[in-house]
Amino acid sequence: MRKFFAMEQTIRQNYIDEVKQIREAISIARYRAAKLANGETLRLYYSVGKFISLNTRNAKWGTGALKSISNQLQQEMPGLKGFSEGNMRKMRLFYEAWQPVFEPQTENMFGVLPVTDHIELFDFRSQVANELESAENQAIVKRSPLANELGNEKCSPVANELDAADIEQFLRVGFTMHIDIIAQTENDAERWFYIRKVARDFIGKRQLRQLLISDLYHQHGSMPSNFALTLPDEKQRQVAMRTFKEDNVLDFLEIPNPDLIDELDVEEQIVKNVKNFMMSLGGEFAFMGEQYRLIVNGKERKLDLLFYHRRMRCLVAIELKGGEFQPEFAGKLNYYLSALDSLVKLPEENPSIGILLCRDKDNTEVEFTLRDMTKPMGVATYRSSQELPEQYRNVLPSAEDLKRLL
Repeated sequence: MRKFFAMEQTIRQNYIDEVKQIREAISIARYRAAKLANGETLRLYYSVGKFISLNTRNAKWGTGALKSISNQLQQEMPGLKGFSEGNMRKMRLFYEAWQPVFEPQTENMFGVLPVTDHIELFDFRSQVANELESAENQAIVKRSPLANELGNEKCSPVANELDAADIEQFLRVGFTMHIDIIAQTENDAERWFYIRKVARDFIGKRQLRQLLISDLYHQHGSMPSNFALTLPDEKQRQVAMRTFKEDNVLDFLEIPNPDLIDELDVEEQIVKNVKNFMMSLGGEFAFMGEQYRLIVNGKERKLDLLFYHRRMRCLVAIELKGGEFQPEFAGKLNYYLSALDSLVKLPEENPSIGILLCRDKDNTEVEFTLRDMTKPMGVATYRSSQELPEQYRNVLPSAEDLKRLL
């Protein structure tokens, strides 16, 4: 009898393992299918956008053409989604924004390109292959070494610099997010920055909009710090200098009275919204705890927030301050980092990094304070979205802005 129950238990365990294997296979297949589907959708929308652009910009179609076409499509294909008049205008915007990158050999689209009576589905990947072959045959300058550096999101590939990785990242980003990026950026460099961010960090629509409203592209890596002097590992140093922002807009933060900041209240709100907070920092962070206890020689100290950064492979300590930066803050943080490196950090991990998150700061004071500190740290500021000027509180463009863009 015992042998029977043992065999039954083994069989049940095998089923558990097999279910796990099948579940993982399903998840992988679904992810691949979704990725392929998104790529095909972008391919379709770009091609339709081109068709619309060539026929509307050359005045072949009348002003009511898109509305009529949309209505007819709905009649002939009941339940069809994504082909409203407004969405087809977005397809045209999508094509016109990216045509100079993917089809630079064509002439200016406005009044120059011929009209077309048919749609050819555009293949983003074949364009990369053609460009690479052209580069080899004509000895065109290859992709800038700077663009190949780890995580250098500010490098913008142009026509003959596109590679397979660029295209794969481009095709992972959903159409709605592409339109948000186009509407909120000024050039290709900014667009590629956010595309890489979305694709690499699996950022969703809400997080992307938060990054756009905080103007991450221009704020990225501008936080005053002593990283260049205190981080011996080149890879960690470069990633650290690009990861942290000088000014952090926390859209979940509620500050009834900006003149009276309760540090514990801010900390509680961050912990309650820790996922959003980590995404506002740029992703790749793991939360390790609040009021993290450090015991040195029998004396207990508490660190406000402790995180771990996967790419840098180091602990990141964050101290919250309700007022303006004061030089003495850095000495306390330096102490915490020494304790972390001695008591918490694993031997294979890189030195811990500290961030002082203050309401305000004087960069000259920060520079003088950090200059002779032995531990790597930086000073950043934070604010809630309610403190932004009214016109910047919503990341999505207004109806008028969309009308102008489309």
